[in-house]
Amino acid sequence: MSEVIDVRSSVELPSKREAVTLVTDDGLKLVAELAMPVDRQPVATLIMLHPLPTHGGFMDSHIYRKAANRLPAMADLAILRFNTRGTESPHGKSEGEFGHGVAESADVRAAVQFAIDRKLPNLWVVGWSFGTELALKYAIDEPVLGAILLSPPLHRTSDEELARWAQSEKRLVALVPEFDDYLTPAAAAERFSLIPNIELIAIDGAKHLWVGEAATKRVLDEIVKVVNPGRYPLPETYSVD
Repeated sequence: MSEVIDVRSSVELPSKREAVTLVTDDGLKLVAELAMPVDRQPVATLIMLHPLPTHGGFMDSHIYRKAANRLPAMADLAILRFNTRGTESPHGKSEGEFGHGVAESADVRAAVQFAIDRKLPNLWVVGWSFGTELALKYAIDEPVLGAILLSPPLHRTSDEELARWAQSEKRLVALVPEFDDYLTPAAAAERFSLIPNIELIAIDGAKHLWVGEAATKRVLDEIVKVVNPGRYPLPETYSVD
């Protein structure tokens, strides 16, 4: 008999979870986890770049934890989360020291290479806050289909780096909270005007940290709409046999 689960808060739906180690080209070992659908191959892969570690960001930040808990089962996605160099979370601490968004270029390369080595399909990068800076700087040079930006602050991203995306065929989608602490939708439209093909989505009522189930569901819905639109919108319940 099936059990119907309300998909809320930190509910964890069925998935195959594997603790893995990423190895950077400068020799560091990074703590990571790969979450996969239980009984089928994923249709796409999300490589998650977390918020600023010096301000509490890590691979277990709530949107990323909930993505790993829900999306393998609900949207047939593989979720690769990891702690960038020097970052510690409940999953453990990665080697190295915080590199201010510069040395982390090797961390991004290591994550993408891991996904390639595992033959994971249709690679996408998802960045949140600081993670959007890494995505904008480095995903442009990686064999990914595109990047999805959550709360981009654009503190570390130069106009020259933004302009490179305007010349790329990679898809770029940005979710900008109405009440973001760093970059509001109006300011985002101005900064991102260098990239005419960007898809800017203003999220009414949301804040930088996407607190609350309504914000979580909206973020996950928008991600799924990009990478596996046949599973959009995500249901609010899930049946477990």
